[in-house]
Amino acid sequence: MTAPVPDDKLRLGGMALRNGLLVHGPTHWAAAIRRRDGTIEVASGRKPDLGADATERLPGVRGVAKLAEALMVIPLVKRALPEARLPMQDVRTLGAMGAAALAGQTVRSAARSVAARETMVALISLAPALMALRSGDLAAYHGVEHKAIAAYEADGDAAEAIKEHDRCGSHLVAPMLTVAALGNVAVRRTGLRGPAAEAIVGLGSAAVAVEVFSWSERHPQSRLARLLRRPGHEIQRAVGTREPTAEQLDVGRAALAEILRAEAASA
Repeated sequence: MTAPVPDDKLRLGGMALRNGLLVHGPTHWAAAIRRRDGTIEVASGRKPDLGADATERLPGVRGVAKLAEALMVIPLVKRALPEARLPMQDVRTLGAMGAAALAGQTVRSAARSVAARETMVALISLAPALMALRSGDLAAYHGVEHKAIAAYEADGDAAEAIKEHDRCGSHLVAPMLTVAALGNVAVRRTGLRGPAAEAIVGLGSAAVAVEVFSWSERHPQSRLARLLRRPGHEIQRAVGTREPTAEQLDVGRAALAEILRAEAASA
């Protein structure tokens, strides 16, 4: 069940890195990584502003704007922390992404049923992300993200917090894949093809997924909300997160301390 963020706490989000953690605050980002020499390095900065606050009352648009702002932080992190390793920054994962793209094109050219092939393509597209989580320390740092934020909100210890979290981006996966499959079926039945059509479907599926996510957070007692969150919880439990080591939790604590310092300094 989703616990609301306490009124006296900042609403924080994050992204696991292969060797650390990126945390988003209301106006700033902060990251901490474990360097090759074993030391912890931190950095922070102001988040890019695409006017997401101005679109807060526009369903669909607000979600895409927030996702875009989050993506724009990534190059800032790499510039400040050159040793930071991104989730997909791995030869095997990049190879899996290429293989998934080729497999998707093969399925589209071979399957007769439009609905069946688009469903298969949507599932295939998930494979590289799952491979990334199964390799290296990414799943453990995903657990660090959840435990650090949960401990902050509850005034507890990260080591004692659970590794699954109700505001995890994994809850976007099921609605995004479902809407993408349905959207691709619809555009292909109308005769539309090409990158533009796929981009429109991709943006639309992301927008709908964020709205579903937000609705579920506003209605935590709802049976439908619990049903919608079940796939995300299972992804986290089975492959998305792993219990981190004490050293990895220290990196999470460093990232959390830095985001709180950066936000307080700008208040």
